[in-house]
Amino acid sequence: MASQQGGGNNTFSLPNPLPHDPNTHTRKPWHQRLTLPFNPSSSHDEAASAVRDREIERERENANANDLHHAQTNTNTSTRTKHVAKWWKVRLFRGMVNDVRRRLPFYWSDWTDAWDYRVVPATVYMYFANILPALAFSLDMFTKTNMSYGVNEVLLASVLGSVVFAVFAAQPLVIVGVTGPITVFNYTVYDIMTPTGTNYFAFMALIGLWSLVMHWILAITNACNALKYVTRFSCDIFGFYVAFIYLQKGIQVLTRQGSTEPFYLSIVISLLVLVVGYLCGVVGSSPLFQHYVRVFIKDYGTPLTVVFFTGFVHIGRMRDVNLETLPTSKAFFPTVDRGWFIHFWDISIGDVFIAIPFAVLLTILFYFDHNVSSLIAQGTEFPLRKPAGFHWDIFLLGLTTGVAGLLGIPFPNGLIPQAPFHTSSLCVTKVITDPHEEGSSKGHLTTVISHVVEQRFSNLAQGLLTLGTMTGPLLIVLHLIPQGVLAGLFFVMGVQALEGNGITLKILFLLRDAKLTPASEPLRRIRRRGAVWGFVAIQLLGFGATFAITQTIAAVGFPIFILLLVPVRTWLLPKYFEDSELRILDAPTASPFTMISVGGNYGESEEEDGVVGSGQETAVQSGLQSGMGSDGEGVLVGGKDADADSDEARAERGEGGSRLGMKRRESWRGEGRSGRWNESGDRFELQDRRPGVSRRSVSRQSK
Repeated sequence: MASQQGGGNNTFSLPNPLPHDPNTHTRKPWHQRLTLPFNPSSSHDEAASAVRDREIERERENANANDLHHAQTNTNTSTRTKHVAKWWKVRLFRGMVNDVRRRLPFYWSDWTDAWDYRVVPATVYMYFANILPALAFSLDMFTKTNMSYGVNEVLLASVLGSVVFAVFAAQPLVIVGVTGPITVFNYTVYDIMTPTGTNYFAFMALIGLWSLVMHWILAITNACNALKYVTRFSCDIFGFYVAFIYLQKGIQVLTRQGSTEPFYLSIVISLLVLVVGYLCGVVGSSPLFQHYVRVFIKDYGTPLTVVFFTGFVHIGRMRDVNLETLPTSKAFFPTVDRGWFIHFWDISIGDVFIAIPFAVLLTILFYFDHNVSSLIAQGTEFPLRKPAGFHWDIFLLGLTTGVAGLLGIPFPNGLIPQAPFHTSSLCVTKVITDPHEEGSSKGHLTTVISHVVEQRFSNLAQGLLTLGTMTGPLLIVLHLIPQGVLAGLFFVMGVQALEGNGITLKILFLLRDAKLTPASEPLRRIRRRGAVWGFVAIQLLGFGATFAITQTIAAVGFPIFILLLVPVRTWLLPKYFEDSELRILDAPTASPFTMISVGGNYGESEEEDGVVGSGQETAVQSGLQSGMGSDGEGVLVGGKDADADSDEARAERGEGGSRLGMKRRESWRGEGRSGRWNESGDRFELQDRRPGVSRRSVSRQSK
């Protein structure tokens, strides 16, 4: 019988758990479980129920196996043998094939799911977020490579990466284009090889072709499985480095403006762009104005800032100041007088082999940079439902690298922070009651991510828009953008990247007054405050070493420093930090669902043969946890369902409801029960969905 207490108005306690027969659910034979179809159209509720049923079955199996093992202590055999693959045995092509198999069933839905409003602002936002930094990088390479690379080369590289990855990639949310590290790589190679009389474009083409072979070797040999060792430690250092590259490039643009009126006006314009662009992001995340106003400012604030200040410099006496603008060239033609196809054979035999070590460094850079971009774009904060594919994408990246070398354009790869910005722009948020609030603040509303619009159209559309930018009229418009505005754009991108970086957040925690630090702050659970200082110091040391080498002629070797961060975290830090401390200071970059492609995160348990459950089940788990808090309990998420007066919200508060249509609570799914208020609103009925169990109900206690 259900127990009832009248502790207050309209309050009641839920009934005791219903009896459960452990023999109700029988486990299917192993061959049936391995051949279960991957059905992406199954409902969210059914998939979540399947997740919990599987967990119960696994616990029961483990308990039975342990009992049987203790009963056979005098035998030399175990009841269950787990197959562990030898590290030296490489199953060629296995990762690529599995990536395609997992993602192919979702390919059609990747296009049909684009019928969503969020795709429109995401496309416009990513067009400007991709093209504006690319234009700034083109200015940097134009200056440092003697006009070898210009606007058209950078735009074409962005188009190549966007189209190929939007149509063929297993991770279409990742934005691909020209990055700060590849800019450093390009002009460093120019500084090294041009004084020797080597044909620069032919040499870069050979680097691209050698790198293509190396990328394909990595993809065929499943080398991306090493990504399981990549955690937030390495990603935060690399993101910190990229943010400072943005800031450095902005300062370098300003220093080229001379020391007269254009220089001072450019400084003022760049700072104004920084302030206005940053404030647009702040307003978009604040409670100010109506929701649609905030969304508009957040999505279109940065491009509108660039447009405004491009015209602002022509007001009043500023029109008399001769500001440097973005240099452009003829529509769809290279910057210098050459064709689009590079004669890579016009080079000495010795230079063919000299290109190999440069290709190795480029491959290391792209292996880390692109995969980290993919990990962050599919981070744990995003409730993704479609599987990832790192092996297949590194194969595609090798293809685009070789083609870019033959075309004489910069090598494109995954962008930071544009890639996670793209995923964030596709998030659909809903307002719910904060599940972590208690006492007088209980009932406070908070915004959570309901789901992500996972599709290919926005990436493809922004790439095609970039291609249209190479036309004559739009190149004339681009030529009007002052270089001071581009410097301010660099500052905006750098500050935004720093703001959400883990290193920045830890530094702010250390500088914050301990008395004013919320009790919910995870870092407060670390007993040794010196551990936080030490962890941040090691990260800053890694960043300093990487940034310092890029300021020398040896900048081409900085990918090695970045790659060394992974073994430092995996094998060195555990010797000086407790495991409980590292669990708080560091964390996996992506969810287990995303990491299925590479065998899961390091240290997590794996199923036999490296398969961790099914993609659909893990996706549902990720979505439930991100929408319901870290404990994964039944916090309600839904458009009208999240309303304070909805049936779900009233049931959470223990109140009656007059409307029908109550959804099942997540916390009851493991028991197979559902419930709803009856039509009169005075009785909450619990219904067991399992066969052979009768329906029970409990009357509401009221005063």
